[in-house]
Amino acid sequence: MKTVVILQPGYLPWLGFFRQMIDADVFVYYDDVQFDKHGWRNRNRIKGQAGPLWLTIPVLHKGRSDQTIFETEIANTTPWADKQLKTIRQVYAKAPHLEPYFSELSEVLLTKWERLVDLDMAATELMRRWFAITTPIARSSELGIGGGKVERLINICKHFDASRYISGSAAKDYIAEDQFQAAGIELVWQEYQHPVYPQLHGAFVSHLSALDLAFNAGPESGAILRQPSTSAGEGHARERDSETF
Repeated sequence: MKTVVILQPGYLPWLGFFRQMIDADVFVYYDDVQFDKHGWRNRNRIKGQAGPLWLTIPVLHKGRSDQTIFETEIANTTPWADKQLKTIRQVYAKAPHLEPYFSELSEVLLTKWERLVDLDMAATELMRRWFAITTPIARSSELGIGGGKVERLINICKHFDASRYISGSAAKDYIAEDQFQAAGIELVWQEYQHPVYPQLHGAFVSHLSALDLAFNAGPESGAILRQPSTSAGEGHARERDSETF
């Protein structure tokens, strides 16, 4: 049974993103759909002493309300990468595995990226190497596959001869299971059971960027990500389903 996952690229993604990548035989970046200004394409959270902190990449959006993720450009008018790296170093200064991850991340973020999607994918590629994830990657913008909102997802699955599609539970609002059944594709809802691991700064906080896992757990991060997780009905209710398709 071949499994496909289709997700919008995100900035320094959370654990559930990487878990879907692990569970897939082919992972497709859905990079040519509309950019959502208040989504997870250009921002994420880390844990500071007083709670979660936002890391946000400034993007050009004035007069570009219909731009796709692929088209979105970074607003490189401020030293945003330097500021973010300073914040990360400060809050994780006592993390047991800050290095070598921080130095590798710095190299990626300090590159002069023009397009958001290129930075998102470079950072994700770095992180998936940390977690020893080798799932083959594709980009929807390079596949030349069309169709309506749900029809296109099915067409992408068919392109890869997939018989299973894993989707986040928020997509239940618009995905009709019978469309996948009619296409001979099993639709599986991911209800992610977030692991708990040693963490700085008090009580455990979940649903952060996976940077938090890497800095705190180091070489054990991949094993933590691969812990048994639910795929239907029993998972942790979460606020981040909007990044999943």
